[in-house]
Amino acid sequence: MMAWWAVAAVAAFFIKGLCGFANTLVFTSILSFSNNNSVISPVELLLGYPTNMILAWRERRSIKWSICIPLSILVVMGSVPGILFLKNADVRMIKIFFGFIIILIGMEMLYREYHTKPVKQSKILLGLIGILSGLLCGLYGIGDLLGAYVNRVTDDTHSFKANICIVFLIENTLRILLYGLWGMVSLELVKTSIMLIPFMLLGLSLGIFSGRILPEKAVRKLVVVMLIISGAALVMKSI
Repeated sequence: MMAWWAVAAVAAFFIKGLCGFANTLVFTSILSFSNNNSVISPVELLLGYPTNMILAWRERRSIKWSICIPLSILVVMGSVPGILFLKNADVRMIKIFFGFIIILIGMEMLYREYHTKPVKQSKILLGLIGILSGLLCGLYGIGDLLGAYVNRVTDDTHSFKANICIVFLIENTLRILLYGLWGMVSLELVKTSIMLIPFMLLGLSLGIFSGRILPEKAVRKLVVVMLIISGAALVMKSI
């Protein structure tokens, strides 16, 4: 139903505007019960691309190229096999795998909320997260694993949003080209994306505005709990 797509767009991009990421998890969690990921991912990609441009431009003074360029290269390297797997994998197994990924990412995010000591930038950790994030981006458009690392190497919310959105923007550009080349973006999906643009803009605007007036820590904890519950529900439904 188109109504659920609209709800997913508003909710997902509200979170995007508020936190700078997690929109794909929210979007996919809402729609995966009645749609395949091969349909959801291209639509979310087309909607998410301009939001990364908007947020990166708003926070452009906080961009640190020493962080986002190496990470972008690794993400791009991991995206190609991820996209190939999405095109040829079993849908039911993808949903089960995706459910567990939501739970694991949610638990990691919850852990970070209670352990805020600075962590040194690790080249090994950078490489592992970059490659795994590339696979997840190709599979589902999930770049939220990047948040686990970018959060550790940036000083504040502005810097976090700026750098993670630059990485998303570079990866999104490649994925749009590959989706189109391999016939994964149909005219029907493009039409659906266009119809959802007003809902995306509404959610993004509300998220940006809310970020100015709401305690970010409280909102992020609520998002984490919601994602863990939705991941568990998706696994149970697909087994």
